[in-house]
Amino acid sequence: MHDIAALDERDPLAPLRARFHLPEGVIYLDGNSLGPLPVAVADRVQSVVSKEWGESLIKGWNDHDWIGLPQRVGNKIGRLIGAPAGSVVAADSTSLNLVKVLSAALGLRADRKVILSDTGNFPTDLYMAQGLAGALEQDHELRLVAPDEVTSAIDESVAVLMLTEVDYRTGRKHDMKALTKKAHEVGALTIWDLAHSAGALPVDLTATQADFAIGCGYKYLNGGPGAPAFVYVRADHLNNFAPSLSGWMGHAEPFAFDLTYRPAEGIDRMLVGTPTILSMSVLDTALDIWDGISMTQVREKSLRLADIFIEEVQSRCAGHGLELLTPQEPDQRGSQVSFSCPEGYAVMQALIADGIIGDFRAPDIIRFGFTPLYLRYADSVEAAKGLERVLTERRWDKPEFLKRAKVT
Repeated sequence: MHDIAALDERDPLAPLRARFHLPEGVIYLDGNSLGPLPVAVADRVQSVVSKEWGESLIKGWNDHDWIGLPQRVGNKIGRLIGAPAGSVVAADSTSLNLVKVLSAALGLRADRKVILSDTGNFPTDLYMAQGLAGALEQDHELRLVAPDEVTSAIDESVAVLMLTEVDYRTGRKHDMKALTKKAHEVGALTIWDLAHSAGALPVDLTATQADFAIGCGYKYLNGGPGAPAFVYVRADHLNNFAPSLSGWMGHAEPFAFDLTYRPAEGIDRMLVGTPTILSMSVLDTALDIWDGISMTQVREKSLRLADIFIEEVQSRCAGHGLELLTPQEPDQRGSQVSFSCPEGYAVMQALIADGIIGDFRAPDIIRFGFTPLYLRYADSVEAAKGLERVLTERRWDKPEFLKRAKVT
């Protein structure tokens, strides 16, 4: 048994909860999909809108260094993912950044045609790879295998190994270091999607020698809906490729207005269009929460929160058809817990109506994200109790919960 009150009382991360706006009476277990609003963001947005934009107008690009936001935000993210300064930039969306790094990687391995990924990868990554392969018309093949078959599928035919470190559905975690090492042994390059890793668990891109990485800013980084994404390129690759998306912000001299594209030196060549200053400013402020935080402590709390939830659900909800999909071994999972669940969509809607917010992923998965900066150990127990009530009392069996909305 866990002494939940004692765990919360001794929690070194507990004071961070006050830095987030969390609605009264809500247990928020969906930070793996959209992080909550950091309290400091409202003042930052007001200042950017009223003072910087409102008073400075176009002078804001220089007076407030709007033009440098992608690099400053990128460096803040870099500190969370083990990337050196100048190797990460915040820009665009995860999907567009995937096209940038995948086209670069394929260009660096022009003699190979296979893009290897797995069936647990997030679909947008697969869609973008399919689209890019079709546009290049160079006979590239997107080869998909089951997540546990990736290691054996890496061979000399592979140009790029393209994976999401943590499976968005099950929470299963790939061994980034081992898979990158295996890929390099056969001459392949690696692209890692860190959408469910950055801010959730320790990541060390330098130690793993990953070639490229991408990720979003709106999940564990709490940058708000549609927040800018980020892109990482290992230093030795940076100046060895010409970007396929050659926008003016990635030009060596954007304000020379040359008629011919010349890529910038370093990570700036991964920029394309004008930075989105309002949303970039939100992400910039949200990232300040991480100052001085130990990712080891974050990981330890994440695992314990999830362990408590798993134990409580398994003891309370036996006989209701739940199947744990998330690995119980700590080193094999990210920061979420997923169950397959009959009538999973309706079950989740009933939970949300009761103030316990997780989400649903087709065909039958209910997902719960454990974000240690603002969750309490008591939340794990109360969420399990709520799931028990919904199942035993069949609270889900109502027309309003069975009708699917556009966003699940």
